[in-house]
Amino acid sequence: MRFMVIVKATKESEAGEMPSEQLLTEMGNYNEELVKAGVMLAGEGLHPSSKGVRVRFSGKNRTVIDGPFAETKELIAGFWIMQCKSREEVIEWVRRCPNPHDGESEIEIRQIFEAEDFGAEFTPELREQEERLRTEAARYANKA
Repeated sequence: MRFMVIVKATKESEAGEMPSEQLLTEMGNYNEELVKAGVMLAGEGLHPSSKGVRVRFSGKNRTVIDGPFAETKELIAGFWIMQCKSREEVIEWVRRCPNPHDGESEIEIRQIFEAEDFGAEFTPELREQEERLRTEAARYANKA
């Protein structure tokens, strides 16, 4: 099972405050544990929403909205993609995470859909296309 582990933003992360050397060291050690355990598939920190945009969809219309965005508690400061045997396992890994911000922090865990979750609507042709695209994307990622 794959999970997206979402580090919620804070006022400080939205203000562009960078983590301390100590936190970077602790996170590096934690990430190393995740990699050695075969749990971490990806993980990154994100720039504040002031450098981001949103694209709002309304039928065929698209509207681009520049950041920053108001609700800090709804914003993402970083993420991991983790592969674990169960929801309980990913929770245990997250409980071991260093506090990602000074003071109060929140990390959200969301399971990622797998092909079998989509049922019959995900036809063999669509499954083949998905697999081909994943393989191609991985090839491009390895060239970067």
